[in-house]
Amino acid sequence: ANAQGRSPGEITAEAKKLAEKIEFPPGFGIELAGAARDQQVVFTAMITALLSGIALMYFVLVIQFNSFTAPLGVMMSLPLSLIGVVLALLLTGGTLNLMSLIGVIMLMGLVAKNAILLLDATRQEEAAGIDREEALMHAGRKRFRPILMTTLALIAGMLPVAIGVGEGGEFYRPMAVAIIGGTITSTLLTLLIVPTFYDSIEIARDRAVAKFRRRAARFTVAGGFLLTLVEALLALLLVRLLFRLLMQPLRLLARRRAAG
Repeated sequence: ANAQGRSPGEITAEAKKLAEKIEFPPGFGIELAGAARDQQVVFTAMITALLSGIALMYFVLVIQFNSFTAPLGVMMSLPLSLIGVVLALLLTGGTLNLMSLIGVIMLMGLVAKNAILLLDATRQEEAAGIDREEALMHAGRKRFRPILMTTLALIAGMLPVAIGVGEGGEFYRPMAVAIIGGTITSTLLTLLIVPTFYDSIEIARDRAVAKFRRRAARFTVAGGFLLTLVEALLALLLVRLLFRLLMQPLRLLARRRAAG
């Protein structure tokens, strides 16, 4: 097989597919060993570290914002950076290897920083009695320059590494490419999409609190909390949306029959 210019992960995956087509006798099979197995263990550990870091980040933000829902806007901004990572690696001909995965882990904190700057200014405006939408627009104008300056400084610092200057530059290049690509897209999308996420989440929270109060007055506090929690879980799983879509034609038929 031609292994020139290909990553070890691609070669291992192709070799494994070929080996799986072989019919082994009973009691025999295939198992990764050596460098391929070490790489698999490292990738698993890196993904575990990434998820653990995101969970820890959420709990820290819960303490900082004194809210369980406000940090969700920051958490939803994290996947936006992955768009830039994928595009940057595709444009440069890179692959998702150990260094690019390290870049993704570093990127999570950098992306969250921009969203935290934006939402922190928004919540300060809201605490002063300003309407949420007005606070979001004012915070965007207020924090645009600091976010843009830090982004440009980070990109400028990572450019020599992305170009591959110096000894061992090719080894660290995927990390810098992933950081630059993710930073560019996340900065643009953070200023546009994070305010929308935050506003939608807070509107949903206000509606849930209002429903809980009505149900607590009608039933009990525990019953109202349980019903509201189940409704929120169904909404997250899109079950509620599917139920509404299914019920909409039935309601239209019922209205036509009533009108007729």
